Amino acid sequence: MQETEKGSKLYLASIVCVAVLGGLLFGYDTAVISGAEKGLQAFFKGANDFEYTDFMHGFTSSSALIGCIIGSALSGFFAGRFGRKRSLIFAGVCFFLSAWGSMEPETYILPQGKPDWTLLVVFNLYRVLGGIGVGMASAICPMYIGEVAPSNIRGMLVSFNQFAIIFGQLVVYFVNFIILGDHANPVYDAVSGAIINLTESQWTIETGWRYMFGSECVPAGLFTILVCFVPETPRYLAMTGRDDKALAILTKINGTSAAREILSDIKNTVTVKTEKLFSYGFMCIYVGIMLSVFQQAVGINAVLYYAPRIFADMGMANPMMQTIIMGVVNITFTLVAVFTVEKIGRKPLLIWGSVGMAAGAFGVALTFGNQAMSLVTMLSIMVYSASFMFSWGPICWVLIAEIFPNTIRGAAVAIAVAFQWIFNFIVSSTFVPMFNMQLPGDKDFGHWFTYGLYGCICVIAAIFVWKLVPETKGKTLEDMTALWKKGNNTPQE
Repeated sequence: MQETEKGSKLYLASIVCVAVLGGLLFGYDTAVISGAEKGLQAFFKGANDFEYTDFMHGFTSSSALIGCIIGSALSGFFAGRFGRKRSLIFAGVCFFLSAWGSMEPETYILPQGKPDWTLLVVFNLYRVLGGIGVGMASAICPMYIGEVAPSNIRGMLVSFNQFAIIFGQLVVYFVNFIILGDHANPVYDAVSGAIINLTESQWTIETGWRYMFGSECVPAGLFTILVCFVPETPRYLAMTGRDDKALAILTKINGTSAAREILSDIKNTVTVKTEKLFSYGFMCIYVGIMLSVFQQAVGINAVLYYAPRIFADMGMANPMMQTIIMGVVNITFTLVAVFTVEKIGRKPLLIWGSVGMAAGAFGVALTFGNQAMSLVTMLSIMVYSASFMFSWGPICWVLIAEIFPNTIRGAAVAIAVAFQWIFNFIVSSTFVPMFNMQLPGDKDFGHWFTYGLYGCICVIAAIFVWKLVPETKGKTLEDMTALWKKGNNTPQE
């Protein structure tokens, strides 16, 4: 009886945990390349029918992001047409097939272990497929959590999705570290481009990178199976006329009396099932898009994807271990957001995080390449990364999941997240060329220019949040209709 009146926290926790596993896969898939990219690069440099250039390697390392753009752009259609649950099942299947195909791109058809142009194309297609899964999960997982969570803890629960993303990255850092074991990553001679330690790195070049990609099959398979057992979101059920099922789920989560009130609010905001994207003004969509743009333009994923390479360039003895340490720092500061987002609010965390990131980025720009200040450089990178983890990392997803009115949420989230992945691709694919830029007499020009640019963008991001982003702490998803008055270009807080 008490559970009927108050709802079941265990039931809510169980379905949120399954959705959060999608976030873990998101982090796992995007970060697996950090350990595998050097072995993969050396493997394809052995091709005889084409020259595997740095540009090709940058594209191959980032090709999954093309799928992320496609998947996030399609997420609104899938979530609206097939529901949140079925869309997540489809994403899980994409994850699994991509993991297996990236491990064995020959697929028992092409010659095993022979690098050539065809194999490179097939490998990238499998990575794009995984990216489609990531793109869909990145949009729909926080949407799913936001639509099942009570308003008073919604921010915290959606923040757990970011925690899962960072945890997935930390897990894959450990997995890559364990798989590499006593084997070495290939090291290139700066002048000739030849591999210096070919004998020691032969296993990594032939086999190691395959195991790293294949390891994702385990969490991908688990997610695909478990998501079959979670319910559809009550808001989607109500929007498709299945009020009885929606009420039953709301009752399990919130209790009987609260469930009827929430369902009534939902029905009041979905009387028109579809509205034009700009029904609530241009600013509503603009704010959502720019939140996504700034989350990537500050440059964080360039650090996450290329962490071992960055630490190696800093002269660190064990760059993989430094990467793991950074992962631990990241997950610790993500928890700061999880447990403060409902107390402090969304805007203060974003603004303070932007300031911290700017300080860290400028610190790297001023000290990178100076061996006497390598510790300061290392600490600056940690400050930069940690500041992102308690702010833009989780809070951007919270706002994207809750800021849009019910009737345009699917399409608006899809557009916002698509922009996020577009800028993720831009930042990730341009990082290496920018980072390696040199001027006569200034071999470290690219280092300080890159981080200086990211620092300036962080400052602009803080101003954007201060001026334009509304505070949504404590508001229900149905309140978003009133927050964005129709036809107005400013939120009504």
